[in-house]
Amino acid sequence: MFKKILVANRGEIASRVIRACKELNIRTVAIFSEQDATALFVKKADESYLVGPGALEGYLNPYRIVDLAKKIGVDAIHPGYGFLSENAKFAKLCERRGITFIGPSSKAISDMGNKITARAKMIEAGIPVLPGSDGPVDSLKDAKKTAKEMGYPIMVKASGGGGGRGLRVALNAGELENAYESARTETKAAFGESEVFLEKYIERPRHIEFQILADNSGKTIHLGERDCSIQRRHQKLIEIAPSLILDDKLRAEMGAVAVAAAKAVDYTNAGTVEFLMDKDKNYYFLEMNTRIQVEHPVTEEVTGIDLVRKQIEIAYGMPLGIDQEDVRIFGFAMQCRINAEDPKNSFAPCSGKVTSYYSPGGIGVRIDGTIYRDFTISPYYDSLIVKLIVTGSTWNETVSRMRRSLDEFVIRGVKTTIPYLSNIMNESDFKDGNFDTSYIDRKPELLQYYEFGEQADIIAAISAAIAADYGF
Repeated sequence: MFKKILVANRGEIASRVIRACKELNIRTVAIFSEQDATALFVKKADESYLVGPGALEGYLNPYRIVDLAKKIGVDAIHPGYGFLSENAKFAKLCERRGITFIGPSSKAISDMGNKITARAKMIEAGIPVLPGSDGPVDSLKDAKKTAKEMGYPIMVKASGGGGGRGLRVALNAGELENAYESARTETKAAFGESEVFLEKYIERPRHIEFQILADNSGKTIHLGERDCSIQRRHQKLIEIAPSLILDDKLRAEMGAVAVAAAKAVDYTNAGTVEFLMDKDKNYYFLEMNTRIQVEHPVTEEVTGIDLVRKQIEIAYGMPLGIDQEDVRIFGFAMQCRINAEDPKNSFAPCSGKVTSYYSPGGIGVRIDGTIYRDFTISPYYDSLIVKLIVTGSTWNETVSRMRRSLDEFVIRGVKTTIPYLSNIMNESDFKDGNFDTSYIDRKPELLQYYEFGEQADIIAAISAAIAADYGF
């Protein structure tokens, strides 16, 4: 087994990888920026090194990371998610320098990282895809022509990147110009190039994704699905396993398609094949994420399979060790992403010092996070601060356990999504499983909640007004 692994990431995913390494008796190396000097993942690692004052100089500098890894005798690098995790050049650099990249090959990352290339490969493999342009759309004139042929509504999508960036919807010809130009502008800013293409837009779809594991012998299996339909601005807030709308037959069918998609690009290690599903349960390939997902814990909880451990073992060359028929799904799991954001202010990120912190516990409750009391949340990185994962034997039990856990969770000093998520747990459509990717937009009433101290302030103000009126 590997002797030493460098974690080329930060925050909760760095802690998650370090935890798996410790169980495998592997020494760990953390890298950190000046803003993360006091972070828990830095303290948990066996070794830690400052790599720059900020993300560009540190977490996003592949040459500095690989040079450090070679200097200190690292066997492998785990990229986590985000940052360099889906950067084919980084994976290639690791390969060239004799360091194992814990993930797929650089070629698989390249093939699936460009959505136009991935789309073409899926069509060639017979995987269902949405109607769309044959390649990149290089001008507004071409976009208008293609959209007219396809029929509205349509999506303008970035060929590279993800997370909803560079994605715009045009419901008609009047909206296309703005959608096309704004998508290209955001794509250029986020990914360094402005290439976009068009796909047919499905109104109110479900977002269903399948977890894939593949070893170096070509053996590929799936570990069931996750429903990631609860989103805001194409960013996931809540993830659920298994989906409430898939039966065993459809699960097996979609799982087989996901496996075929992975095999089409000779995929190895852990990955996720994502689909959009319409109201008639027709499903279409959306993209493949060539890394561990933020939402991987819900799959771990319902299958009992440690995905990060499997990533490391596969990268070392070990066989998968399980067959498709060995995979069993038990009960339900749900993950809430607790972000340092203000839902009432368009989910604007918040930064500052955590003045109070108390996490929930009890049966079926898991916390993946790295913040603590007096920890300072930086404005320079992603707003995700904690992942709260709960399990239950039934859907109703899972929802009630998440509601109770959110009510117990205390984070003060910065605004978080906790009260907003708590409202979702109490909302009737969510409890009944009646949701899709439009759920957040259709439920403005979820923003009606009191923050810590807010209700007390209102009561105090009313009391003062009454006292003044009556001369108390």
